[in-house]
Amino acid sequence: MKVAELQELESRWVMQTYPRAPIELVRGEGARVWDSDGKEYLDFLAGISVCSVGHCHPAVVEAVREQVGTLTHTSNLYLTEGGVRLAQRLCESSLGGRAFLCNSGTEANECAIKLVRKHAHGRGIAEPEIVVLEGAFHGRTMASLSATPGLSTNESFAPYLPGFRAVPGDDPDALRDAVGERTAAVMLEPIQGETGVNVIEDEAIAVAREACDAAGALLLFDEIQTGMGRTGSLWAYEQLSVRPDVMTTAKALGGGLPVGACVTTPETADVLERGDHGSTFAGGPLVAAASLAAFGVIDDPELLRRVRDLGGRLSEGLREIDAIAEVRGRGLMVGARLNGIDARDAASRLLAEGLIANPIGDDTLRFLPPLVIGDEDVDEALGILGRTLG
Repeated sequence: MKVAELQELESRWVMQTYPRAPIELVRGEGARVWDSDGKEYLDFLAGISVCSVGHCHPAVVEAVREQVGTLTHTSNLYLTEGGVRLAQRLCESSLGGRAFLCNSGTEANECAIKLVRKHAHGRGIAEPEIVVLEGAFHGRTMASLSATPGLSTNESFAPYLPGFRAVPGDDPDALRDAVGERTAAVMLEPIQGETGVNVIEDEAIAVAREACDAAGALLLFDEIQTGMGRTGSLWAYEQLSVRPDVMTTAKALGGGLPVGACVTTPETADVLERGDHGSTFAGGPLVAAASLAAFGVIDDPELLRRVRDLGGRLSEGLREIDAIAEVRGRGLMVGARLNGIDARDAASRLLAEGLIANPIGDDTLRFLPPLVIGDEDVDEALGILGRTLG
């Protein structure tokens, strides 16, 4: 089928909620994808940080092939080893409590929001409040959307859930002042991905921890995009001076399949009880097999060191391009603010030259390449960027 025919079908039968590039991707391997005309692209977006082990990683492919021919689904009414092992791996590698498995990042945040609200009610708070940061993105279901200040102004979906208070992400004093007797949690991303790769300063994160401890509130980290090696450590909080009480993760966790998780410390492990939460598909044998395979690839000290090194190589190269005014990020989560160039136009021109990058707003390109790339991939991307933007 020609791309024009596919576009016509899509416009007729699919709800028009996405602006799609005028190509059909049909195959992927490692850091490369190919379209229906056979054109090859260097993928520096990785399905928005989902395919962090690369497209069709052999370990993930083999795990899925074996599992899909054995058992795909049972529901959570029965035990399956894969889901239990995945929860164990998540907790042992992070906060040490328990995990609730789900199907996406926004679902993980829904679970976390319910958990911190229940925890607050247990402290006698009748109307708990969650402090969030401006510039955050926590998802598109109603609670996660209500926690996302930039999107919860859309009156089309009003009324939003009450109980969220937004403060500037670059103002530690405002954050400290916002935490009080009604605060259930401070919810933040260590690096805000969807609004341009904005790194939250260490001081603000330290203030969030101190304020939560003083108020008896919980510190909740959304590591849906920063987790699973993206910043050069398995979890972004490992490079910070504080540890959260609750953490959410998704995206790269499934090696390309849909999965998410809410992870707790031992102190918050028993807040949610039987009947408090659930999911039909969550933690099923198929996605658990894929996730455990992805974990085996990413949770490797040598790979994580390479992520830090390659992130430095990419950032240094970007800074040498005259059309780029600022570079932000950590590891292989990098944003580049353009100097007088429209980001959407730049991304379109890069796509034509065989490089996939993500435009954020009017002036920023986001780069989230697979964590398995090499020096030559970084250099190739920089070469395309220099030629195209220059």
